[in-house]
Amino acid sequence: MTTFDTVDVPTAPDTTPEVPVVEAPAPTGPTFAQLGLPQQLVTALERRGIRHPFAIQASALPDALAGRDVLGKAATGSGKTLAFGLPLLARLGETARRGPRAPRALVLVPTRELAQQVFDNLAPLGQSIGVQLTTVYGGASMYRQIQQLRRGVDAVIATPGRLQDLIGQGEVTLDEVSVTVVDEADFMSDLGFLPVVQELLDQTRPDAQRLLFSATLDGEVDTLVRRYLKDPARHEVKRAGDDAPPAEHLAYSIAFRDKVPVTEQLAARPGRTLVFVRTQLGADRLAGNLQAAGIKAEVIHGGLPQGARRRALEEFTDARSPVLVATDVAARGIHVDDVSLVLHYDPPADHKTYLHRSGRTARAGAGGVVVSLLLPDQVGQAKRRFRQAKVEPEVSRVRPGDAPIAELVASGVHVEPVQRPVRESRRPAGGHASGGHGGRRPRRDGERPRRPHGERPRRDGDRPAYGERAQGERSRGSGERSYGERSGSGERRSSPYRGQGRRPAD
Repeated sequence: MTTFDTVDVPTAPDTTPEVPVVEAPAPTGPTFAQLGLPQQLVTALERRGIRHPFAIQASALPDALAGRDVLGKAATGSGKTLAFGLPLLARLGETARRGPRAPRALVLVPTRELAQQVFDNLAPLGQSIGVQLTTVYGGASMYRQIQQLRRGVDAVIATPGRLQDLIGQGEVTLDEVSVTVVDEADFMSDLGFLPVVQELLDQTRPDAQRLLFSATLDGEVDTLVRRYLKDPARHEVKRAGDDAPPAEHLAYSIAFRDKVPVTEQLAARPGRTLVFVRTQLGADRLAGNLQAAGIKAEVIHGGLPQGARRRALEEFTDARSPVLVATDVAARGIHVDDVSLVLHYDPPADHKTYLHRSGRTARAGAGGVVVSLLLPDQVGQAKRRFRQAKVEPEVSRVRPGDAPIAELVASGVHVEPVQRPVRESRRPAGGHASGGHGGRRPRRDGERPRRPHGERPRRDGDRPAYGERAQGERSRGSGERSYGERSGSGERRSSPYRGQGRRPAD
């Protein structure tokens, strides 16, 4: 039986996002400097408006900074990322290195979105002490990840599958990893990642510091704790409302034919709506149905490229598409405030998944509603799941357009879409006779003026600027040919710079 040093927080439920950019200052308690954090990191935190640690940070930081293994139990939104990230950065910053090098720290997370959010939160802090971080996850360019690893990094934030692939290719080694973090360990166990996680941990240094954070520590997670953590310092933050999100829970029994029509009505509700389904195919199909009904909806699941997942989450965050259809694998990576409705289109597998799904609403002090759509044969199992989750919604029978659905739709509050500024292109707006491009790539539409016939490049003896030769080859003398050019008129010529010096597509 695992025991903890429990920290009680009697204040209102703290629903700060899991990976916040700016944390609200605590009214009392020690500062980061008083907890022993290096001054460079303290200064970097203050520049981001972070001056006081959250409860899990104040509890775990002293032991983690002292080099002890730490077992942290805290709910989503408690500030766990800085609780493990700050000690990791502090230890790596003591012996900053340059040039090609193997990583000395590893952070394992279950989803791509969570990996990116951990990176976004820690990378600016790492820069302040000369620590380089990178991400490794599927759905993104493996080429870019390999290039970054070859240049050298101090810490890798990774999902298990892609990291295992790169190790198999010989592109990364964990032999020098002295700090290992396993975040959301309970979720990775539920997804079946545990054998891969164990294989990866076995490749790190036996004396590495282990920092494991999880919302629950039962079953296989407890096995992981016993196998890899040595006399860990145990810390738990228990807050009011940890057993169930502070949201209104509703459950409706519906006929199969009414499931999509009821979902369409609820998805048309003003405000952000997050819909959870069981399978990738089901997510794509439901998103298509909502779009066909005129509802702006995006979809996110593990089968999509990372670029598509990032764009979908950005559209949802900015409320340009107020509905997001997601599978459970993406549930832990969605940290968006002001989600007013979570809809369980397909029932979750267990009560823990129900709580994690439902925890996407009623965040940052806002209200929220959680709705479960149940077919008649799913009601009995759902009631058992509700009791385990310590919620007791009354299950009522409804049809499309019934009063409960209409009242729920009418209670929604519109969220104004955020229009992000358009990034300025690095290319010039157009060609100029004076040639004022500063050596940058010309426009591909051919607006750059061509040189007169026979004129040589502007630079004396130098290679012409990137992109010039492709347009200037025609001005060569009749006896000169470019690489790959064929004799005869009208034949297509290949650029000598094809494939060189260009960044790969995202």
